[in-house]
This record gives sequence, C-alpha cells and structure tokens, in this order.
Amino acid sequence: MKRCLVTGGAGFIGSNLTRRLVLDGCPVTVIDNLLTGRKENLAGVENEIDFVKGDICDLELIRRLFAGVEVVFHQAALPSVPRSIRDPLASNAHNIDGTLNVLVAARDAGVRRVVLAASSSAYGDTAVLPKVEDMPGNPLSPYAITKYAGELYARVFTRVFGLETVSLRYFNVFGPRQDPDSHYAAVIPKFIRAMMQGKNPVIFGDGGQSRDFTYVNNIVAANLLAANAEGVAGEIFNVGCGRRHTLKQLVACLNHLLGTAIEPVFMPSRPGEVLHSQASIKKAEKFLGYRPVVSLEEGLHKTVEWFKHQT
Repeated sequence: MKRCLVTGGAGFIGSNLTRRLVLDGCPVTVIDNLLTGRKENLAGVENEIDFVKGDICDLELIRRLFAGVEVVFHQAALPSVPRSIRDPLASNAHNIDGTLNVLVAARDAGVRRVVLAASSSAYGDTAVLPKVEDMPGNPLSPYAITKYAGELYARVFTRVFGLETVSLRYFNVFGPRQDPDSHYAAVIPKFIRAMMQGKNPVIFGDGGQSRDFTYVNNIVAANLLAANAEGVAGEIFNVGCGRRHTLKQLVACLNHLLGTAIEPVFMPSRPGEVLHSQASIKKAEKFLGYRPVVSLEEGLHKTVEWFKHQT
C-alpha cells in the first residue's frame, strides 16, 4: 500500500494496527483527538508516522489529510454501551456524523478503500448462534445503533459513489494497550487489573453470559486482509474466533494464569447488554482468507504479561 491513514490510531486497536503497518513498511498518517486514545500507545513508532491531533468531525481537516491516501482504516469511535446510554448525542456525533465525514472525505480524495471498524453489537440479543452476517440488525443500545448505521452508510457509499468499503464486525476485542482505568473499560482489562491487585472482579449478571473474545492481533490481521482482498467492496464480515466463553470461565482462566483463586462479585445486569455472542467466521475465511492467529488462552497470556510490565 502506498499510504495508509488510521483514524483513532492512538486508541487501543488503532495503535496496534498502526504498529503493524509501520512494521510492514507502509507510510502511515494517524489522526486522533485523544479523547479516549493516548499518544503513549504509539511509543516507539511516533517518529515513523505522521501524527495529527484532530477530530473526524472536522470535515475540512480530514479532507486535507486524505489527499494521496490509498487506504483509510477507520477505527475512530466513541466506544462503550454504558457511555452511549448516558450520552447518546455524543455517540451519535462521533460515530455516525464522524463516520459520514470519513466516507465523504474518502470519496472526494479518491481513496481506494475504507476499512471500517464495525461491531458485533449490531446483532443485539438474537437467540441464534453463531451470528451470521445476513441476520437482520437488532441493536439494543445507542452505541450499537451508531455502529450499525456506519455499516449502512458504508454500503451505500459503495453502491452509489463507487467508494470501496469493507466493514468488519469485531467481537469483544482484547489485548495490550487496552485501558483498564476508564469507567467504561472492557471486561478483560478490568478483570486483569483488579485480580493483579488482589481485588474481586465485578460481573454484571450471573456470569453465565458468554462472548467470542478476540485477541487484537486477529483484528489487525483481518484489517490488512480486508484492505487488499478482491471482490469484497460493500461487504460486511464478522471478525472473531468462532468460539464463546462465559465470564465465569474467563475469571477461572485468569486465576490460572495469575496463580490466584479470586472469586468474582456479582452485580445486577446492565441495560443494553447482550447475553451471548459468537461469530460465524465462515464468510471471512472464504472471502478474506481470514484465520484467527491467536487463541483466547494464548491471547490472555500475552495480555497478562503485558500488564505485568506496566506496573
């Protein structure tokens, strides 16, 4: 690829993707407003990229930045289901208006392809497992609506304007550089931080809810495949491992890795969250050549080791 641009490139997934692009020798521009991202996530590659502190809601800025870019990896978003319930207007502004700006700017700049970070939350709490891409959307939260709307916009931009887009529905991503301190942090970094400090991890619900936890390297690999695969413009793909584990199983696995025997604390379930999630990855396997490269167990080991070196 000639030049790539990563929106939200100082965030958890974006920074891991940026590092891989640099390793592969691709010139990279990163734009991030640092609302949830951190420049520390780019330590070691900061001198090898063009970093711009800016917002995808600034259409004129990203129009200028997209000039000469071949592929845009659109990772920028305001994450978290609870955050979106607390402030749906902010989620809408960042995730829908911002995504529309990215698509407009990419169209106008002649970008070859936009790879969008979509979300498994689009499926909602449908009983059928695993989730297959042609299932109707059933979002249960403002956040899920915004991510689903981004997919629809992307598909329309392919059909109407000829802009190549590929949307990747991520399933419960975890790994190094994921922030455990935010009130809206994902479950794995929160559990690891708590248990490393000898504290009881908090589970909202009975712990039987299950997720297709996906190590970030799998997500990065899928993005690179989606940037170059032929015949996939306008398509949507699940990116997960095709397996699911309960939160109780997750705690047990972390206890094994940490050499602890810490029991979770159970709290009432939160609104807007699904009970079970599992990806069918057959479509991504067929059309992208995607295969999960890191299992849950290996990914948890790598993540725990990374957290140990941060303290």
